[in-house]
Amino acid sequence: MLVELKNIYKNYYGDKQLVVPVLNDVNIEVEKGEYIAIMGPSGSGKSTLMNIIGCLDHPTKGEYKLDSNDVLKLKDKELSKIRLNSIGFVFQQFQLLPRQSALYNVSLPLIYAKVNKKERKKRALEALKKVGIEDRSDFKPTQLSGGQKQRVAIARAMVNNPKLILADEPTGALDSKSGKQVMDLFEKLNKDGVTIIMITHDENVAKHAKRIIYIIDGKLYNSKEEAMRHAQ
Repeated sequence: MLVELKNIYKNYYGDKQLVVPVLNDVNIEVEKGEYIAIMGPSGSGKSTLMNIIGCLDHPTKGEYKLDSNDVLKLKDKELSKIRLNSIGFVFQQFQLLPRQSALYNVSLPLIYAKVNKKERKKRALEALKKVGIEDRSDFKPTQLSGGQKQRVAIARAMVNNPKLILADEPTGALDSKSGKQVMDLFEKLNKDGVTIIMITHDENVAKHAKRIIYIIDGKLYNSKEEAMRHAQ
């Protein structure tokens, strides 16, 4: 099992110690090679869940194992290492360095991993080739379309050969044609064995995944019918 979340709760605390529950007894198991969509409306807790899976946030209580590592017992340095080597992130707004080339943006995780310059260039070009944009390696983000920027972001996410790619609303800033191209690319990566967890509010995007989990008010449901009953 690649991802195991057991009895995960997440609370935030407002003024006067007001408790704001965000996640409520969340349980997920994700096997290697799966392609899962976590679907829910704004404010449902899906981004918080994504941050916990991505080792960017801690739950209030519960258990989390990533590839058999007990994540909640790891120190900050160990968590940074897992984020660098085991997880690739794809964001809605791309998060690219605007003054740097596509090649440089893709090679960033390799720079942090202290990979030598020659090997960095080789692996970054290979990643750009996999997403079909190697001919734009010298272009800066300002010279790229939205779909091309997201391809660069996906190449960056996969350049370190992570065990897991987390995609947060990956088509949210794209037109429908570019969005479909990105979804086709995710399907291809998944066929090549990459594990993908994607969060989205868009049912048409979620349908590209092999399994859909629904989140409403911080609770997970395995079917749309279950989720709708709760929403009522």
